[in-house]
Amino acid sequence: MGINSERDIEANLQIGPTDKGMVRLYIEAGSTEIPMDFDPDEAREIAEEILAAVKIAEARKS
Repeated sequence: MGINSERDIEANLQIGPTDKGMVRLYIEAGSTEIPMDFDPDEAREIAEEILAAVKIAEARKS
């Protein structure tokens, strides 16, 4: 499955800081739970990648 493959799967995404100074992305889909912890610099890089993808997606939409 690639990034352009659509799937009909419902998932919940939560994002927040942990008590250990990490940023957690927590994904829950059915009985599957995936907690992913990143240090603040890694989380900032992920946020920048998301914002870059938003710009590209917006450009393709128009």
